[in-house]
Amino acid sequence: MDDKSIVELFLARAETAIVEAAKKYGRYCRYIAMRVLGNEQDAEEVENDTYVKLWNSIPPKKPEPLKPYVGAVARNIALNRLDERGAQKRGGEAWLVLEELSECLSDPSGSELGESFALREALNSFLASLDEKTRIIFMQRYFYTCSVREIAAARGLKESAVTMLLFRTRQKLKEHLHKEGFDL
Repeated sequence: MDDKSIVELFLARAETAIVEAAKKYGRYCRYIAMRVLGNEQDAEEVENDTYVKLWNSIPPKKPEPLKPYVGAVARNIALNRLDERGAQKRGGEAWLVLEELSECLSDPSGSELGESFALREALNSFLASLDEKTRIIFMQRYFYTCSVREIAAARGLKESAVTMLLFRTRQKLKEHLHKEGFDL
């Protein structure tokens, strides 16, 4: 089933919307949650919480395309769960990613990103300005929380090259956000 039909089911409040969303995006939600949390049981709970959040947010929202919206919802739920766990133990790849982004954003966990349309637009324009390779590596690191080692292996690069590319890209992001009026 295509995204538009799934959104229409949500808008019509048909419970089959959840079934269809699960068929199409279940693995995607679990993948994102596993990248952040590293725990299969937590990933399954995040997936289920994602469907509840979709049910409660569509309507009034009518996301188009649906996949990035589903991914962002799953990621934010996973990050919130990580934050709850963080009081007990800080560590793992997701914490490293958030720490790196703290150079550019005052609240890299996602709540600021989701609530500020202007900031979201600035980030989108920044990502659009990057060449494809840099954009993919940036998203692998900061959206999917892949390790530098994983990115280097997947892209056929040295870890030091990936680290330097990410550092330079974060510096560019910081400059871009400053130019856009965000003194974060």
